[in-house]
Amino acid sequence: MLNNLTTKKNIRTFSVSPENLTGEKGKGGMAIEGSASAAARELGQGWKVNPYLVVEGGQTCVLADIQGQGAIKHIWITDSARARILILRIYFDGHENPAVETPLSDFFATADHREYRQISSLPICVNPNRGLNCYFEMPYFKSFRIEIENTGDSACNIYYQIDCEEKTIPEDSLYFHAQFRRVNPLPYKENYVILDNIKGKGHYVGTYLFWGVKSNRWWGEGEIKFYIDGDTEFPSICGTGTEDYFCGAYNFDVDGKYVEFTTPYTGLSKVSAIDETYKSQRYFNMYRWHITDPIYFEKDLRVTIQALGWRSGKRYHPLQDDISSVAYWYSDNLDDVYPAFPDANELEII
Repeated sequence: MLNNLTTKKNIRTFSVSPENLTGEKGKGGMAIEGSASAAARELGQGWKVNPYLVVEGGQTCVLADIQGQGAIKHIWITDSARARILILRIYFDGHENPAVETPLSDFFATADHREYRQISSLPICVNPNRGLNCYFEMPYFKSFRIEIENTGDSACNIYYQIDCEEKTIPEDSLYFHAQFRRVNPLPYKENYVILDNIKGKGHYVGTYLFWGVKSNRWWGEGEIKFYIDGDTEFPSICGTGTEDYFCGAYNFDVDGKYVEFTTPYTGLSKVSAIDETYKSQRYFNMYRWHITDPIYFEKDLRVTIQALGWRSGKRYHPLQDDISSVAYWYSDNLDDVYPAFPDANELEII
C-alpha cells in the first residue's frame, strides 16, 4: 500500500463530522451553537462548538447524506449508549434497502462492550476506550447516506468522523454490504445461518461471531459451510471446526485456559470473564476477515455454521446456543432483502 502514495491522483478528500455535516470545502468548525456551546462559551466560533450529535431515544439521526461519486475510506465513531441500542444503516445510490444493517457495536466486531478489549485487525480496529474504526472501502456512484437509530429510551451522544474520497470509480466497482443475524436459542440439530438469499456477483470478505455457550464442555466442533452458485444439499467449501475457521486450533486452549488473540485477519478478541474454562454461560467474540482469500461467487451465496459440542461416549452434541453474527461482502446487487431486523428485546445481551 505504501507505493500507492507516490503517484498523482485526481481525488478530493473530504470528511463528514458534527463539525462539518456536509463535508464541504472550507465549511468545518463554523458552528455558533452546538452540543458543546457551554464549554466553548468564552472562546466562540471555531473552538469545538459542536463535536458530537445527541440522538434522542426512539429517534433516527442522519450522520451523512452525500451526493456525488467516490468512496468512504474510513469511519471512526464512539458513543455513550449500551450495547446494541444503536442501529447502523448505510444506503448507497438512493436505494430504499440498506446495504448495511447491523447494531453499531456488532458492525465493529464488539457486540458487548461492558468488558473492553482491543481489536487490532486490518479492516476493523477497536481502540481505548471504545474508539470504533472501519477501513473497509465503500464505493458509491451517485450518493450515500448513513443513519443511526437509537432504539433506547434515553438520549445518547455520538462522536464520529467519516473520511471520504470524491473521485471517479471504476464501472465494475462493487457495493459493500454487512448483515446482522441472531438466533437465541438455536433449535436442536439446526445449523446457524450467517447469510442467505444473496444474489449477484461478488465476494465474501468477513465473518463476525458473538457466541453464547449454554452448556458445559467445549462448544466449537461445528463446521462452517459456503454454498456457492447453486449448491443445494452440500457446499463447495466446508471447514473442519469453529476455532479452525477463525485460524486457531485445539479449542483456543493453552494449558487449560482459553487464550485471547487479535491479529490482522483473525481473532478471538474476547472471552467473557468466568473462572473455569469449560463452564456454560460464557460469550466468545471472534472475527475472520477474508482480505487475501475472498470467497468469490458468480450468482448467489449462502453461509452456515454448526453449533456442536460433546456428550458422553465421545459423541457430538448439537448445541442450542445464543449465536449472533455479522456477514461482510461486496456485490453488484443492491436489491437483496434482508430478514426482518430484531427488536430491542431480541437484541439484548443478558
